[in-house]
Amino acid sequence: MIFAFDATGEDAESVIRKYWRSFEAHPETRDYAERCVRGTYDGLEGIDKKIREASHNWRIERMTPVDRNILRLGTYELWNEQAVPRAVVLDEAVELAKLFGSEESSSFVNGVLDRVADLLGRRAR
Repeated sequence: MIFAFDATGEDAESVIRKYWRSFEAHPETRDYAERCVRGTYDGLEGIDKKIREASHNWRIERMTPVDRNILRLGTYELWNEQAVPRAVVLDEAVELAKLFGSEESSSFVNGVLDRVADLLGRRAR
């Protein structure tokens, strides 16, 4: 869904509505996904600022759309979902990068999100 609003310019509510027309999820999973999408959309400026701070020599606009949006989701979670451990956020982001990104995506996403976590004071447990 985050990739969709980045690609289309549609707002979060429109993207969410369209997504659930094609997919189903457990209510708890759906609630979490929608919270992440809305939170990323609403906090995009601050999220992108943190990614810029953490990604030395990389402009966010030049990142692949897959990497950029995985980083946005991971940054949102690190910043706003304190119940989700840092390691879980990073591991899930790396898995998404392996599945949908390029050969280099997983190490790139891992490195940037690790620095984002440090910037946000999310210590490894």
